[in-house]
Amino acid sequence: MKSPLVPGPTYAEMRNPLLLPESLRSQARTALHSDETSPLNLFNINWKNTGSEVEHLVLPPELTGVEANIIVLSGRNFPSGSMKVGPAYATLAEAEVLDNLRPGDKRVIGPSTGNFGIGTAYVSKLKGYQAVVVMPDNMSVERYARIRKYGGELDLTPGTESDVILTLERTHSEYISKPDKYMVLAQFELLPNYRFHRYVTGDAAVQAARIHGNGRVAAFVSAPGSAGTLAAGDQIKTIWRDSKTVVLEPRECPTLYNGGQGQHRIEGIGDKMVTLIHNVFNSDLLMLIHDEETVRGMEVMQSGGAVLVERLGVEPALAHSLQGKFGPSCVCNVIGAIKTARYLGLGPEDNVVTIATDSYDRYPSVSQALYARNGGQPDDEQLEMWAKSVFLGASLGEIIDLNRDGQQQRLQQMKEGLWTRFGYGPEYIRKMASQDFWDEEFARIGEIDPLIEQMRG
Repeated sequence: MKSPLVPGPTYAEMRNPLLLPESLRSQARTALHSDETSPLNLFNINWKNTGSEVEHLVLPPELTGVEANIIVLSGRNFPSGSMKVGPAYATLAEAEVLDNLRPGDKRVIGPSTGNFGIGTAYVSKLKGYQAVVVMPDNMSVERYARIRKYGGELDLTPGTESDVILTLERTHSEYISKPDKYMVLAQFELLPNYRFHRYVTGDAAVQAARIHGNGRVAAFVSAPGSAGTLAAGDQIKTIWRDSKTVVLEPRECPTLYNGGQGQHRIEGIGDKMVTLIHNVFNSDLLMLIHDEETVRGMEVMQSGGAVLVERLGVEPALAHSLQGKFGPSCVCNVIGAIKTARYLGLGPEDNVVTIATDSYDRYPSVSQALYARNGGQPDDEQLEMWAKSVFLGASLGEIIDLNRDGQQQRLQQMKEGLWTRFGYGPEYIRKMASQDFWDEEFARIGEIDPLIEQMRG
């Protein structure tokens, strides 16, 4: 006999929590702060703290050095501490309503380098499934601890962030090949990830921009891990066709940029592949970001005081508000947003939107590794130098216009070359060259949401 389903929100309710009854929203908000593993927290999976306003901040020009508004959506208050819980929930919820999956049927598998794995373990615990997270064995210790905290098991593959292809290979050989035993939340290839970010994150980006500058999104900037977040750019383009979607990649592992392979320190991005769910023909610019700059920038943000205020002129309350909110991938996105504003020559009325996927709480060990390389904790002089080089000095080098010289087609060919190895037919992958493919997949939300409502009874 199947176990009962634990209900959760529709896509529409994740996009607009006000569609939920006020009593349920109140209970969910209380649970978020008092009972982390209450299933009510599923209704906190949104960008709006289960209210009406998108949580975001606008970085001060004293730090960015650009006139444009750099708007950062904050994912730290999602349940489990990262917005990656959203696509994990969406993928599992779709399997329940479309494939009749129930707790106890199968183990849930989450291939990841960290945040998606944490989200998989968390959602599985709330919904009554046993989770296994497949990830590299050299990620931050905080990530492993969080997965274990939520009852998830770890299946570790060799290497670091740059070796996630080994994680993908393990996932296909050990888990996807045994569909009778495992439900794989395959974030790199399954479309719920795309649907969540296009519908939910894309709308959050639009709503955040509406109240700043000219109310438009000139560019959406994100580094791809799974590339799910980049789908927000697809939604933005339905409103402002001339908006740019900007893709970031570690300089130390420039796979999309020039086929390069290498190790890097930006956990959560740069996975040595064009993921299956990356709509490459809607990506406009590709930029490289140095991994050490992201860790140094994280330290600048974390300092939260004297250097930002006294040496850069940031308003004290704003400087303090930056503390604790940025991990390395978040800083990577900020650097990319600054480069984008400079490259496009944007002015004070223009908005560049990017994402802070998580927060500092899962990176203290990354700081300790930086101190070891640096010969100790940085003093104010060094923090000032880092702030000026990482943010104010963000360069315009290593940028590709993907709309020129067949660059998007090159990425499409890379995608086909990889994913045919994992059982996808070339005809299916070639359909992804048409925007119709993505629009049709997006439109399936209209079919799925009523089923989630029906499941709740």
